[in-house]
Amino acid sequence: MKRIQSIDVFRGFTVAAMVLVNNPGDWSTVYEPLLHAKWHGLTPTDLIFPFFIFIVGISISLAYNDTKPSKVIYRKILTRSLKLFGLGLFLNWFITSYPFLSSYSTLRILGVLQRIGIVFFVTSILYLNCSKKALLLISVLILVTYNVLLGVIPLPNGLLPSFDRVPNNWANYIDVKLLGNHLWKPDYDPEGILSTIPTIVSCLAGIFIGEVLKIHNKQKLLKLLCIYSLSFLALGYIWNSFFPINKSLWTSSFVLVTAGWASLFVLVFYYLCDIKQTSYVNLFTYVGMNAIGIYFLSSFISKVFYLVTINNGENVHSFLYSNFYNSIINNNNLASLCYALTVLLSYILLSYILFKRKIFFKV
Repeated sequence: MKRIQSIDVFRGFTVAAMVLVNNPGDWSTVYEPLLHAKWHGLTPTDLIFPFFIFIVGISISLAYNDTKPSKVIYRKILTRSLKLFGLGLFLNWFITSYPFLSSYSTLRILGVLQRIGIVFFVTSILYLNCSKKALLLISVLILVTYNVLLGVIPLPNGLLPSFDRVPNNWANYIDVKLLGNHLWKPDYDPEGILSTIPTIVSCLAGIFIGEVLKIHNKQKLLKLLCIYSLSFLALGYIWNSFFPINKSLWTSSFVLVTAGWASLFVLVFYYLCDIKQTSYVNLFTYVGMNAIGIYFLSSFISKVFYLVTINNGENVHSFLYSNFYNSIINNNNLASLCYALTVLLSYILLSYILFKRKIFFKV
């Protein structure tokens, strides 16, 4: 199927936002919207990862349109999933302090790319083998069951479950039991085992929007995007009243609310790019065409900047930030943001160069 420019722009916008929030000059001086919610709640930063998962769903719908299941297709899906998981594991292997490399006993197993790989694999298989009605039923069952498990079913220790971080939280309980020392934090992992299951629904929501994008009548397409976005948002915020929006737990309300915002972004970008053919957002296309490559490279180089020392034990990151930003700009939050914007602009420029040279990193 022909590429839809707005999706490349949306993907690029999302990866650009990832780069921006992941590379502040100083983590202790960051504007609140550029940080995740401390636990319950939603900030603009909390939208970024579910947006990418949502876009994966759109891409599955467009890429596997009219594709029949076969061993070859399954092999390609599995290979791509394993590559994504391996790249994420490689990034986790590097830590930002001596001795630089994680030992197996403390290596974090899960992460952003690992979750993308797992969700891509499961969702692709579901899409190739299930009808739209079946996918909708699966989505509802996952979201409702997840809510019941986290909010109703007592833990093995007899405690009633809660949505707090510790100690009686099902998602964290399972992660600690199964992953042990291989977590992001001692007591939880934001990309843990149980919370990956509702993430599949975020991807399935993207598939439903991908199906809408195949409609040739653009007025009908925009109308359906509007209906989907408002419906997701309404259901999500209603659900929030008894199952709080929470990114770390990837709650059912979080799935619906973020799917609603993602659908709204698709609507806006589709209108700007594919209908009005506005050119000023096209710079995100360059990032979108090399999304995984730019994300991986930015994460890897960021870690290297923390690892390599150049001046009396000072690492590259600290040297650049303290000498070219913090010492010049009096506002610490603004200095931190300017550093992040510089990093972002450098990757946009790199994306442009790669695009012009027709270099595209595929996983």
